Amino acid sequence: MTESKLVRLFLITGMSGAGKSSALHALEDLDFETVDNLPVHLLETVLRGRGLDRPLAVGMDVRTRDFNATVLVKELNSIADKNSKYSKVDLTLIFLECDDDILVRRYTETRRPHPMDGELPIGSAIELERHLLSPIKAIADNVIDTSTMAIADLKRSLEQNYAQDDGRPMHIHLVSFGYRHGLPRDADLIIDVRFMRNPHYVIDLRHKTGLDADVGAYVKGDPAFAPFMKNFKALLDPLLPCYRNEGKSYLTIAIGCTGGHHRSVFVLEKLASWLMAQGYACDHRHRDIEV
Repeated sequence: MTESKLVRLFLITGMSGAGKSSALHALEDLDFETVDNLPVHLLETVLRGRGLDRPLAVGMDVRTRDFNATVLVKELNSIADKNSKYSKVDLTLIFLECDDDILVRRYTETRRPHPMDGELPIGSAIELERHLLSPIKAIADNVIDTSTMAIADLKRSLEQNYAQDDGRPMHIHLVSFGYRHGLPRDADLIIDVRFMRNPHYVIDLRHKTGLDADVGAYVKGDPAFAPFMKNFKALLDPLLPCYRNEGKSYLTIAIGCTGGHHRSVFVLEKLASWLMAQGYACDHRHRDIEV
């Protein structure tokens, strides 16, 4: 590299249909310069260009012209070598992963052909692509599984990890969930509240949620509730400023119970009120309340 200024390069790759375009749009919203489907042989040219005052996010996958996983891995290893011509490049490789059945569903719903081979069955094309990309995934700095993510969840995950520090207060995202439906994959802290008595076993409460007053009263009446909330707040009170001091702009706290309808929902609502009273920017959602 001929420039002395450090260039922050983020390479976004992974399975076709896992959300590369959405990831690039999210990074663009975070004031990154973005380039999609950049041919591998032009990467050096772009990095040598002037005017890269912002982080650069480059998208590459099997649809990219002259894409070759072996060649790309060699180039990425060269970029990572601080004694190479890329000594002024700080590289982060992000690989977007997704379960096969979810990818099949996405391609079926959009009716788009898989880029590997239009004559292959979709399952075989995905299997072939996964095999070809395995050397890149093996050296990735961050593997993000988008199987259960909405676009907003992917954006939030990227914001949590890669937003540039602009001096704003840390933003906290709260999510309630049910363990039977799986863990939130982008959570920083996961709290299990299944130790509290379960409203599901009360006939009059079973079909309600933690947003209903009588369910809330039932959960709050558990002798374990008050000590738990007191201790949880005592844990978070000194912990949250430490996250912020380390440069974290976004933090996701997930609260789980068995089904995600009752205990986790009520606890989340109480926690959100407390956090906002402490002056934190906070939003929340109940992932499984309709399941």
